[in-house]
Amino acid sequence: MTDTSFENLADSLLEALEEGIGDHADAERQGGVLTVEGPDGTWIVNKHAPTRQVWLSSPKSGARHFAFDTQSGLWADTRGGSDLLAILSAELGVALEWHPE
Repeated sequence: MTDTSFENLADSLLEALEEGIGDHADAERQGGVLTVEGPDGTWIVNKHAPTRQVWLSSPKSGARHFAFDTQSGLWADTRGGSDLLAILSAELGVALEWHPE
């Protein structure tokens, strides 16, 4: 994946998350960082260009890293387990969707 491809995918993801979460919680994106204020704390989703990953800091599940899997079209946990959207959907109680461009 090129740097430009990563940036486009990650920006598209953050935009979709901000829109999807924004109706249910306070979600604000500034640059490559999305901050979500929920009843259980603060979630931070940010893109990490050097590793071409998206990182999550969650008050429920802690810190996790996700890499885009071209076969599934999902942001997969680098240590196994659920993908980013599944985790955020479960933790925030919001149905989230994102489709790579």
